[in-house]
Amino acid sequence: MVKVWYMDNKENDQRLEHHKSPPEYLSLEDLHQKTGVEHFTINADNYEDDELLTAIRKDRNYSYEDEITCSKSCLPDFENKLKSFYTEHLHTDEEIRLVLDGSGYFDVRDAKDDWIRIAVSKGDLIIIPAGIYHRFTLDIENYIKAKRYFVGEPIWLPYNRPSDNMECRQKYLNHQANGFLPITNSK
Repeated sequence: MVKVWYMDNKENDQRLEHHKSPPEYLSLEDLHQKTGVEHFTINADNYEDDELLTAIRKDRNYSYEDEITCSKSCLPDFENKLKSFYTEHLHTDEEIRLVLDGSGYFDVRDAKDDWIRIAVSKGDLIIIPAGIYHRFTLDIENYIKAKRYFVGEPIWLPYNRPSDNMECRQKYLNHQANGFLPITNSK
């Protein structure tokens, strides 16, 4: 079950929850309104036949997929790879992850540049918009297995902050300023 909250500014251990006591949890609607991040619950044990996932893949034209396992035993150069995932960055395409097993944290920036932490676990599908500053880390279990979805061939280049002049960042900021409402063409 996904949980979402504003983070403290403590950075002493990226794999801990980092929240004030008690945390002020955000709803998924608030998360979307503030950041454009979308969340769906998928049957991770039978994701190939999940109707919601099938509809999302069709609607968004996800035509390529792969699977990644992040753990000390499966990921070469584990600690350095995790550090690179945790470096604040953006992408020119959406970042889509379906958690098949394990758990971790996606951190995203809101309009005030504050961090919002999203705890994901088995069955959570998260869609992070192109152009948003974000980062990922594992929790203290040090294990996650996830499907990654892409439109066409995967282009997986992180652009570390600052990347404010990139077109995808400008589009994201414009969309954020409009409350993540659908953009319509007006004459």
